[in-house]
Amino acid sequence: MDLKALTIESAAELLKKGELSAVGLTESALKAVKEKDGELHAFLSVFEKEAAEAAKAADQRIKNNEAGPLTGIPIAVKDNILVRGEKATAGSRILESYRAAYDATAVKKLKEAGAVILGKTNLDEFGMGSSTENSAYGPTKNPHDQERVPGGSSGGSAAAVAAGMCLGALGSDTGGSVREPASFCGVVGLKPTYGAVSRHGLIALASSLDQIGPITKTVRDARIIFNVIRGQDPLDATTIPGTTSAKKFDIKKFTVGVPREYFEAEGLDARVKEIVLGTIKKYESRGAEIKEISLPSSHYGLATYYILMPAEASTNLARYDGVRYGHSAAKNDLWGRYESSRAEGFGSEPIRRVMIGTYVLSAGYYDAYYKKAKAAQVLIQREFEAAFKKVDVIMTPTAPTTAFKIGEKTQDPLQMYAADIFTVPVNIAGLPAISIPCGEIAGLPVGLQIVAPWREEEILFEIGDLLKENNS
Repeated sequence: MDLKALTIESAAELLKKGELSAVGLTESALKAVKEKDGELHAFLSVFEKEAAEAAKAADQRIKNNEAGPLTGIPIAVKDNILVRGEKATAGSRILESYRAAYDATAVKKLKEAGAVILGKTNLDEFGMGSSTENSAYGPTKNPHDQERVPGGSSGGSAAAVAAGMCLGALGSDTGGSVREPASFCGVVGLKPTYGAVSRHGLIALASSLDQIGPITKTVRDARIIFNVIRGQDPLDATTIPGTTSAKKFDIKKFTVGVPREYFEAEGLDARVKEIVLGTIKKYESRGAEIKEISLPSSHYGLATYYILMPAEASTNLARYDGVRYGHSAAKNDLWGRYESSRAEGFGSEPIRRVMIGTYVLSAGYYDAYYKKAKAAQVLIQREFEAAFKKVDVIMTPTAPTTAFKIGEKTQDPLQMYAADIFTVPVNIAGLPAISIPCGEIAGLPVGLQIVAPWREEEILFEIGDLLKENNS
């Protein structure tokens, strides 16, 4: 069975009709992992025994007419999201031997819905990266071209879905880590509104920016997973109620905002720009009004993000001290254990970002950097709020280029960070956004990013699903 031809929606229908079994579907997924992952390295661990047991239980649920839309569906989970009893490395040597004591809330909801958790996927260490080259366990390769990156930091999840090793996956998005790999791998990636999905059980990078989101083949599949994992959680005080506004969608009464600054940005590939603008024109041909808007403070998005995120990361990663859990260096004195454990356990990118974060929070520099970044965050949020009084959604490229070659940007961190230029403002503002494949350049996918107002994921699903019809 070729999983590439199946979606969550179509597989669920076959399972319901009895034309497919969850056991058979899971066996096909595990077979695909064995056949393909040796080259792609999308998975860090595979749960063969546990997946087989979950599949049997799913078949029983289906037999008892107790199945939901995810019952029996093989799902992969990024390895910074906890699955009880399984390793959770966050792509780092410092957590190489750590096993989760509990399920993340999102994983718990997937299991309760009858999904089959297939395994854990590769990522940039602690989610720090745009290429999945920063993993302590080696890079993941793009299924469309194995000489290229899959994007990051959820590159393993995106590659696993794109290669047909699972029908959907969970990733986490702090500055574009679901959307950028979705764009590079030609799949759909949703970054929900901040607080729409519980972060309980997500290994923290930057707590005010992190959000768990689905990576799937279609917009409809993204909606299915999102509706399962969303909602308030007493274990995460930042979560919000699970309902979005019930605006009736009518493309002929819809206004799409096109931000001037995004299409004039330095580093935007002219071919990507042409494809994305051409896709937006298709919405215009369906009756939508296209309106040019301005989001000038987005120009400060990268600078703002790369102050706020390292500041929070330096605080969150302080817990990895070689004493409480994770890698511990064999030193007799406490400070020696701290220093050696971190030096041995952290890769170069976490060290770089912790140093930046500690610096911008330090006495004498807090006002000059962190305080100004927080002020810029407010400006970015207010500009989005003002824009959404004029338009229903905003459309941009997801990434300025298609997938770049492995090793191409590893020596230039600033060039690597620039890959997030269109995605980080969304996290800074706490808004929902989705990346959808909209074309190709020399066989490499291009993604369209659609941004909606706070808590308006349903609009993203409605207008995003039209893209399939537009491209048919």
